[in-house]
Amino acid sequence: MTLKLFELVGADPARPFSPYCWRTRMALAHKGLTAETIPWCFTEKQAIAPHQSDKVPVLLDGETSVADSWQIAKYLEDTYPERPSLFGGEGGRAMGRMINGWGDVAIVGGIAPLIVADIPDLLKPEDSVYFHQSREARFGKPLQEVVAGRDTSVEGFRRALDPMRLTLKTQAYLGGDSPNYADYIVFGGFQWARVVSPFKLLAENDPVHAWRERLLDAFDGMARKSPGYDV
Repeated sequence: MTLKLFELVGADPARPFSPYCWRTRMALAHKGLTAETIPWCFTEKQAIAPHQSDKVPVLLDGETSVADSWQIAKYLEDTYPERPSLFGGEGGRAMGRMINGWGDVAIVGGIAPLIVADIPDLLKPEDSVYFHQSREARFGKPLQEVVAGRDTSVEGFRRALDPMRLTLKTQAYLGGDSPNYADYIVFGGFQWARVVSPFKLLAENDPVHAWRERLLDAFDGMARKSPGYDV
């Protein structure tokens, strides 16, 4: 039975950009599963309302629908246990839960103030209006003010990645010798930034940059082939 995945896009339906959808894309590839993608925009909430969600990703597997990237990862692990494990056991799943929270706060939350003003240019007019209104309400200021001074403030984000650098000194991936869902959680934020913004988050001599490059090339370069900026 064909899996289907609602993914966030802008004016270009071939340019998915949600960090959470990219977590799911990478998880599906890790499991060796393919899904028919259903492009979804910010103002199309009615399309996913029947699945008890107002956000993507939403995965459809026959009569079953699963919303939220973490819930989808758990579903894939439990439903397709014969395929490569996303967690490597219950200990890995528990650690993945912590990384999932860290990814939301330190990665997605850290990247957002650096790139948020670049996103509206990729959206349809009605979605751009929605995005400006909702994100400016969230940040409490115009988007251009949010990103003002990002050439300096990016250094704070880079310093917050020190736990990753320490880990990557002794292993290629957060998951060890090969990537697992912990890597995909963090990578989703960097792929989001790469797709929507030309702003350079990482120095080329940064071990995190090298890690990101390896994941861009994973699964036959799936993420690198997706439209984005060469940063």
